[in-house]
Order: sequence, then structure tokens, then C-alpha cells
Amino acid sequence: MKVEARIFDIVTLFAFLVAVVYGLMTHWLSPYGIEPVGLVALILTGGLSLLAGSYFRFVARRIEPRPEDREDAEISDGAGELGFFSPGSYWPIGLAASAATAGVAMAFFEIWLLVTAIVMLLITIGGLVFEYHTGPNHD
Repeated sequence: MKVEARIFDIVTLFAFLVAVVYGLMTHWLSPYGIEPVGLVALILTGGLSLLAGSYFRFVARRIEPRPEDREDAEISDGAGELGFFSPGSYWPIGLAASAATAGVAMAFFEIWLLVTAIVMLLITIGGLVFEYHTGPNHD
């Protein structure tokens, strides 16, 4: 987790540095002064990456070091089962279609379509999450 925390720290520093440069450049070069939308977006980007990096640093202190975090690790230290990955699923297509329907409903402010899209989203999210759930009594 330390590697991920360092990556987010670099993104945080970059975003805040670019925010300062952006604010100064728009102040000097624009006749309207500082452009607030881009400046706020860059500051919020830095804040969000700071939040994610802080979380990774917090977790890294509480778990044992992974092979990626140790300098003396061998490639074989990372071998083993990584988890279960679905070989193929149709649920993401339904999820994308229902999210697109929700986007169209919000764009045209059609409440009935938005309610339908939310129901579709809940069904497709449930299908995606429980796709391989077989129940408590399955052998």
C-alpha cells in the first residue's frame, strides 16, 4: 500500500502545483482576473488525491507489508491465488444501458424515465453483485 500512497502523493503535489500556476497565469494574462472554475477543479483534484493517499497510508500501517512494499522481495513472493475474476458477464452491458437511460432522463428532466432507470440500475447492480452467489445450502 505504500507504493499506492506515494503515487497519490505525487498526484496531490502535482495538482496543487498546477493550481497555483493556473491561478497566477489566469490572474496575469486574463483581463477578467482569476478563472475560478478551473482553479477550484484543480484544488478539489488535489484534495481528493490527498484523501485517497492518506487512506492508503493509513491502511499500510495496519497490514503486513506486501511483496510490492518490500525492497528485498522476490518475484515468487507475489505468487499464489489472486482471487476470482469473472470469465464473462452480460450484467455490465445492462448496467451501462440503465446508467445511460438515467443520464438521458436527467438531461431531459423526465421523472418517470428517471424512476424507471433507477429501478433498472438497482436490478442490474444486484445482478452483477450476486451473479455467482449460489446460496447458503449449495454444495
